[in-house]
Amino acid sequence: MPVLRSATAGSGEAPKQFNQPSRKGKKAWRKNVDVTEVEEGLQEVNNEIIRGGVIREKASEDLFTIDTTGDSKIPQKFPKHVKKGLKADEIINRRSAVPAVSMRKRPSDKTTDGVVPAKRQRTDWVSHKDLARLKKVADGHHENTVAVRDATFDLWDAPAPVAQDPTDFLPEKIEAKVPKSMKLKPLSLLANGKQAPAVPKPTGGYSYNPSFPEYESRLAEESTKALEAEQKRLEAEAAEAAKLEAAAKSAAEADAAEERANMSEWEEDSEWEGFQSGVEDERPSAKQPKRKTQAQRNRIKRRKEEEQLAQHKANMKARRAQEQRIKEIAAEVAEKEKEKALELAKAAEQDSDADSEIGEEKLRRRQLGKYKLPEKDLELVLPDELQESLRLLKPEGNLLKDRYRSLLLRGKVESRRHIPFKKQAKTKVTEKWTHKDFVL
Repeated sequence: MPVLRSATAGSGEAPKQFNQPSRKGKKAWRKNVDVTEVEEGLQEVNNEIIRGGVIREKASEDLFTIDTTGDSKIPQKFPKHVKKGLKADEIINRRSAVPAVSMRKRPSDKTTDGVVPAKRQRTDWVSHKDLARLKKVADGHHENTVAVRDATFDLWDAPAPVAQDPTDFLPEKIEAKVPKSMKLKPLSLLANGKQAPAVPKPTGGYSYNPSFPEYESRLAEESTKALEAEQKRLEAEAAEAAKLEAAAKSAAEADAAEERANMSEWEEDSEWEGFQSGVEDERPSAKQPKRKTQAQRNRIKRRKEEEQLAQHKANMKARRAQEQRIKEIAAEVAEKEKEKALELAKAAEQDSDADSEIGEEKLRRRQLGKYKLPEKDLELVLPDELQESLRLLKPEGNLLKDRYRSLLLRGKVESRRHIPFKKQAKTKVTEKWTHKDFVL
């Protein structure tokens, strides 16, 4: 039903108050709602209803028609083209005078090219060899007997065979095998076998503003280590110098002895050389061992049997004694295991705090792989370098180096040597000799 409008509506727009000072209230907000689009839409719907109905609500058959006859004025406007017809219709209606090729098989010609065709083997008969073999099989005489064996695998659990494509000549891709060590836990380099913490907690001596007792103890500890290292270095240098001096001295003595031997060769008398050679031939002959008699062999045999019997009796006696006090032994073993578990628990509690702190770790080996574990940097500020202000503070240490050494210490990775330049292949520059092939 169309909307009725009064004649006194004016332009049809809602009243507006553009100069209203405030719009906070709901009443003022309703007055200023712009309903222009709604009014225009309602007006269009009313116009469509007047013309015969809303277009969106009608079916397609009511809105459109299909022209099957064509325009009747076209033959009047273009009579020449209508009589002649279209070129496309002419091509479609064109027919050839030559009949189409039949799709049936035709008999081959009797003429040949003179080449004798290869004789094909007949497949509709059985040879004498196959006939004899079939007769033997029918009589129960088999050439190859199949031995029945129990299945060693589940047939239904086996993967289905994949048909190989004959056109696929590429080799199958072999996946890399996972090493067994990937499933094992990493080996720690610590002597106690425990896993070192990834980020150890520093003590008070590592602070840039430490307390005096902690700093003094750590400074004394590092000083002792430095003195010991210097002492070892000096001892190694002294040992190397002594070794070189001893080698030089022994070489000089060998040269002097060789010179004395060369000088005394022509002074020695050779007439007394063979006089004392007969003394060695007159040595008293050693006493030849005699063969044992049967009585001696029997005596030795009886003594061995008695020793074995005595040992067996002693073992049986000790075993019976253990069987009698087996309950006592079980109680003792249980008590020892309990004490050992308590000791391990106490040690774990003590080490839980100590392991998380930075300290001098004891290693069971110095390397895991080809290269040794890098030494830990000395993170110590000397007394004259201590600053009272954070502005003058110089940060020390390297987190990247610490993390890398922690990975090495926990056995996560192996130590590697930095290779700055890759070894390049050697190239040889030569001159071609093709200019010698030039002929006038």
